[in-house]
Amino acid sequence: MFEFLFKYPLAAYRKGEFLFATGWPVWLLAALAVVAALGLLAYARRARSRLTGAALWGVWALQAATAALVLVLLWQPALAVQSLKSRQNAVAVLVDTSSSMSLVEDGLSRLARAAGALQQTVMPALAEKFRVRLYGFSAKPERIGSLRQEDIPPPGASSGVGESVLSVLRESTAVPLGALLVVSDGADNSGRFDRELAAEIRKYNVPVHAVGVGRERILGDVELSDVAVASEALPRSRVSAQLTLRHDGEAERSTRVTVRDGSSVLASQPVTLREGEHVRREWIDFGAGEAGVRDLTFTVEPVPGEEIAGNNQRRRVLDVPRRRRRILYAEGEPRWQYKFMRRAVQKDASVQLVTMLRTSTNKFYRQGVDTPEELEDGFPGDQEQLFAYDALIIGSFEAAFFTPKQQVAIREFVSRRGGTLLMLAGPNGLGAGGWQNSEIVDALPAVLEPGDTSFVREKVTAEIARQGRDALISRLAPDSEENARLWAEMPQLADFQRIGALKPAALTLMSLEYGAETLPLLVRQNYGRGRSMIFATGGSWRWRMGLPSDDDRHDTFWRQMFRALVVDSSDPVRLTTDRSNYADESRVQLRAEVRDKRYEPANNARVSATVTPEEGPPRTFALRPSSSEQGVYEAEVDAAHLGVYLVETVAHLGDERLGADTLHFRREGGVAEYFHPERNSSLLARLADQTGGSYWELDELESLPSEIGFSEAGITTREVLDLWDMPALFLLLVLLRAAEWLLRKRWGVI
Repeated sequence: MFEFLFKYPLAAYRKGEFLFATGWPVWLLAALAVVAALGLLAYARRARSRLTGAALWGVWALQAATAALVLVLLWQPALAVQSLKSRQNAVAVLVDTSSSMSLVEDGLSRLARAAGALQQTVMPALAEKFRVRLYGFSAKPERIGSLRQEDIPPPGASSGVGESVLSVLRESTAVPLGALLVVSDGADNSGRFDRELAAEIRKYNVPVHAVGVGRERILGDVELSDVAVASEALPRSRVSAQLTLRHDGEAERSTRVTVRDGSSVLASQPVTLREGEHVRREWIDFGAGEAGVRDLTFTVEPVPGEEIAGNNQRRRVLDVPRRRRRILYAEGEPRWQYKFMRRAVQKDASVQLVTMLRTSTNKFYRQGVDTPEELEDGFPGDQEQLFAYDALIIGSFEAAFFTPKQQVAIREFVSRRGGTLLMLAGPNGLGAGGWQNSEIVDALPAVLEPGDTSFVREKVTAEIARQGRDALISRLAPDSEENARLWAEMPQLADFQRIGALKPAALTLMSLEYGAETLPLLVRQNYGRGRSMIFATGGSWRWRMGLPSDDDRHDTFWRQMFRALVVDSSDPVRLTTDRSNYADESRVQLRAEVRDKRYEPANNARVSATVTPEEGPPRTFALRPSSSEQGVYEAEVDAAHLGVYLVETVAHLGDERLGADTLHFRREGGVAEYFHPERNSSLLARLADQTGGSYWELDELESLPSEIGFSEAGITTREVLDLWDMPALFLLLVLLRAAEWLLRKRWGVI
């Protein structure tokens, strides 16, 4: 309709320069328009007996506008535009041939629908004026002869819209490329369409026109869009995974999520997808099992009528290392808390609790030590000895017992070593023990309340805080409602300690009710590379004593506490990847953080890695030092084969072996296209807008070929397009005269 009324596409007006073809001065046009308006006004005044008031001014305004329009037509308005020379330019047409274009909608695949629309209108019109270079693309583009089924390549495993456009632009530098047309659903899952790539595309100054294909909403589809789960866990520990489910929210639906290790079901639970809710996050707990590698599959059962089942599953790899983590527990006085904590962990093979209990002045009872010499002289005297542990617990100990050097070592244990410090309440602990004046005060999550009155011997009830509902420490049951019920049944504690105001970064996991007050019970905060925690009671053993003998809720809490203390503890060599699962992407970034025995960055180390695929020979190579981080070494691995990969790294400093680490990751293929299958119109529109092109729907392509012609890329010519004979101007002239006639008839002055 626009082109019918105004002769030319909208692009001509956006890119053209308005002028008058006669070359007559504009001031003369304006002067004649003013003279005509004044003459018509004088004439209207002479006919005052017939035209009065509003009728006079209305008729005059219409007559003046008509005269001005006629004068404009006499000046011959026109547009000066740059347009592509016929038969001397090329136009590249990129058609998405990835798997998502094979999705069937209303009886036809997206690709078939796009090919039909292009062959019907666009391709013949383009071939009349340009040399058409036709490409099919998924991960990368390739030339094709036509859009017939036999010439289109098999569906690709991934879409790289941005990289394919850039590749064609690079390839066409020797060709006068006037424009580029992308026909796609916009499902770019390459992960590399970023600002840098977009900026490089813009440098070529070639307009990219984009045509969107497919539905923007897939009704009835349930997608497991993400699974957040730790890449490493302790043997026999509980692992919590957060599943993100996307659905249309049109109606309430029921499904089930399941976690499998191979063919073994680790956990399964029902999920209700509520009406009006488009994203649902669900937690599911499962056991890590014995040491080894868990090749996990997370699945959402398809709902009735669901057409796309390929996005109902996610794979993850979980490492369960064999090394036993060591916790040092220093307790200042014999008490029931000490006994029941040791009893709770004695059957946990993943954690070794090394304890030193002060029985009298300068006398300690040691348990769990590896050698007779361990802790023989009491608490470790230097950082290297203390850093041999993964976590540290300090009970009812006054701060003055520890030398300034030992206090600094405790602080550095958290900030530099990356260990976890747990402070327990007690008559000599926390503020009552003067820890607010110690060297570790900055590491603690609270501004300790000083004085002997901070420790209170009264009964209180523990509760799960809002921020602690999803924490594994306080998870007695996978279901949140069942977990709350189990905690509500727990016996009361017999003491607590006021810990003072919490610091801004502190997180409250558990609280207690004391009269009208709600006080923090279990708090934590990150500090440096590690974290610190406060458990503001010395009476959790009463949970064990107040429950039936076969009820292990107390032991479960402390086992989960011990595992939480050590799960993030790192060794001197720590190997990581940015994720544990790579879908349709073969480039894997390895990162090794290397430190010496004092956990200082080791900048001159020799770091090597051996990568072993599930099938095929291993490869060994060196990691290079990072240019931005001290003690960090990096490498890129090409994981071309599918399956689970084992990566082993070892670091040396001179002749000294600093340490080693291993990890696993999974490489998948042909799955990315099933996720986010709806049309991504915003990506395509943004690509077109940033390059000077336009975004088109599939059913509005008739004017696309003519708009492509108005381009400043390639070989162009300057054209002057007449506007004086536009249908819109003559229609306006007719409307002005008809309006005047109607007004005259209404006022009886025809």
